[in-house]
Amino acid sequence: MLNPRKVAVVGCGFVGASIAFALMQKGLYSEMVLIDANQAKAEGEAMDLSHGLPYASAMEIYAGGYQDLADCALAIITAGANQKPGETRLDLIEKNVKILQSIVPQITATSFEGILMVVSNPVDILTYEAQRMSGYPAHRVIGSGTVLDSARLRQQLGTYLNVDSRSVHATIIGEHGDSELAVWSGVNVSGIDLEHFCQLRGQAYNQAALQKIYEEVRDSAYEIISRKGATYYGIAMAVGRIAECIVKDEHAVLPVSTVLRGAYGLQGLALSVPSVVGKDGVQTVLEIPLSQEETKALRASAEQLKTVIKTLEDKGLCY
Repeated sequence: MLNPRKVAVVGCGFVGASIAFALMQKGLYSEMVLIDANQAKAEGEAMDLSHGLPYASAMEIYAGGYQDLADCALAIITAGANQKPGETRLDLIEKNVKILQSIVPQITATSFEGILMVVSNPVDILTYEAQRMSGYPAHRVIGSGTVLDSARLRQQLGTYLNVDSRSVHATIIGEHGDSELAVWSGVNVSGIDLEHFCQLRGQAYNQAALQKIYEEVRDSAYEIISRKGATYYGIAMAVGRIAECIVKDEHAVLPVSTVLRGAYGLQGLALSVPSVVGKDGVQTVLEIPLSQEETKALRASAEQLKTVIKTLEDKGLCY
């Protein structure tokens, strides 16, 4: 029987451990199981997190195995090779597809009926593969997508406009990677479109400045990796936000990665687009208005991912 307040984190590296910590801090769950190929690592993380429970919500945190996923409401896959300096997310593909192929069958071998969330990169490719491997309905297999990228864009725009980033509504869609695009046509600050808001603030609506912001958002992971070796706090908070939408059945709109079945004229891949997220996963994929240029960029992003999928299929690495 599904336990709506039980979560599993598969992979206890920097990202997995940070996600576990973020979920513990949010107090969304009463039970969390950590799974890793290195059992001792999972045990150590569970012990370390558990020692902070007197200062957090009541919760059981322990290291376990795939059999413990049977009644989980959410299983989060973070296992995979880390992105190295100078390496793109797509460069990780063959290594992480093989790791995913070792994980998903162990999940499907249980009676798991919850939401499967993929965080490992390249997240759109792996989300598509996880759905095909598992055979689960598309709405139950989601990727963290461009939820973090969109937060980065909002934060950067908030700094540029000198306004609280929580008042900025902006979205990155497409690949969580180098071909992602900012939906500038839909950016607004508390309902005021971006150009009008700039006028109200006596600030120039500077296309060059906006392009620079987009490039900084797109390349931010590379910048962080070059400085500290990995990114994990931002994605942990983004995953915490997605988990909150599921636990609370919020019906919130987030740009998660989901398998497309005709939306935007696309199919045969997973892509990060705004979707209504609740207790059953992706409830509705939203086809938001895009400019002609944005539509072209989204299709180009999709074609890049399809090329990668085709290459993997040709090598016999895909289902």
